[in-house]
Amino acid sequence: MATIDAVREYWNRHIHDLEITQQPVGSRGFFDDLDQYHFEKLHHLLHLVDFDGWRGRRVVEVGCGAGVDLARFAKGGAEVTGIDLASSAIDLARANFEQQGLRGRFQVANGEQLPFADASFDLVYAHGVVQYTADPQRLVNECRRVLKPGGEAVFQVYNRISWLNALSKLMKVGLEHEDAPAILKFSIGEFRALLSGFREVRIVPERFPVKSRLHGGWKGALYNSVFVGTFNALPRPIVRRFGWHLLAFCKK
Repeated sequence: MATIDAVREYWNRHIHDLEITQQPVGSRGFFDDLDQYHFEKLHHLLHLVDFDGWRGRRVVEVGCGAGVDLARFAKGGAEVTGIDLASSAIDLARANFEQQGLRGRFQVANGEQLPFADASFDLVYAHGVVQYTADPQRLVNECRRVLKPGGEAVFQVYNRISWLNALSKLMKVGLEHEDAPAILKFSIGEFRALLSGFREVRIVPERFPVKSRLHGGWKGALYNSVFVGTFNALPRPIVRRFGWHLLAFCKK
C-alpha cells in the first residue's frame, strides 16, 4: 500500500501535462499552454462545472496542481483556497495567480488531513485526486467534513470499466502517471459507495476520445485517425457509461 510520503515525493517530481508545452516552466506561456490543453482535453468541464457560479463564496481545491481550474473559480469571483501535497505544485499555483493578478490562498497540505475547521467551505473541488492518494476514503471524508451544511463537492476518478482502460491493455500503451505510488480505478458502483456519506450524489461518466498530442508512432496515428472518429460516431447513450472519467456532484 502506498504511503502519503511516497505520494508526496512522486508529485513533487512530476508536473501534470508538462509534456504538452515547450515553454519554460513557470512562464506565462507555460501556464497558457496548460490551460489550453486542459480544457481542450476536458472540454466537458466548462459545461458541467459552473466556474462563475460561486461569486463571494468560499471554494477550496484539494490537489490544485498549477491552479488551472482554481483560476477559473477566482475569475468568477469566488474566494479561493488551493492546497496540494506537493510544494512544487503550490509554487506554480502561486506564480500562475500572481501573473494573472488573481487573489487566492495557497498551502502545502495533505488532503487526508485538511488543515481547516468543520463547515469552512461552500464548495470542495477535487478533480483527479482521489485515485492518487494513499487512502481515498479518508480524503473524501475530510472533504465532506470541511463543507458547510448544504455545501457541494465535485470529485473525479478514473473509470475501470472504460474505453481507455481497455484500449490501454489492448494496445499495450501505459496510462499517464501509471508509475505513481497510488493509482486506482473505480466502477460506478464502487465510486458511489465511496461517496455514501453525502446526502445526494450524481455521477456523470465523461472524457471520451479526443486526438492526443502525447502519443506518436503508428499507434498514435491509428488512435487519432481511426479510433477517435469511430468511437465518437457511436450513439452516446450506448457508450456513455464507458467514459474514462467519472465525475461526482455531491451535496452534504
